[in-house]
Amino acid sequence: MKRSHQHRYVQRVLELYRDTPGTSGRVRPADRRLANTLYQRQIPLSIIRAALLLTVARRTFRTLDAEPLPTIQSLHYFQNVIQELLDKPLPEGYLDYLCCRLAPLPKSLAAPDEHQIP
Repeated sequence: MKRSHQHRYVQRVLELYRDTPGTSGRVRPADRRLANTLYQRQIPLSIIRAALLLTVARRTFRTLDAEPLPTIQSLHYFQNVIQELLDKPLPEGYLDYLCCRLAPLPKSLAAPDEHQIP
């Protein structure tokens, strides 16, 4: 039986979230609902991945004397960055630069998706 496009999209979003450094690695029902909403809004996976990477970079490259940040507990944490990237996409090549700066990254975040869902 073939999986629906929506199911594959949701699974991919949740995999990306779960593998993102600084997250709890746990997927909650609210995260699954948000992933379904992102599918319904037709948010490209490339935007989701970019939002996760940009957030990790912002959290990583803070001043050395900054207070430690708490673990991210929900996919909802990334909603504002997703919207930010929809409003103003990153410059060409910037994600590659971030991936190099943040290396090593989990494989799911380091490699862009071969196809976009939706």
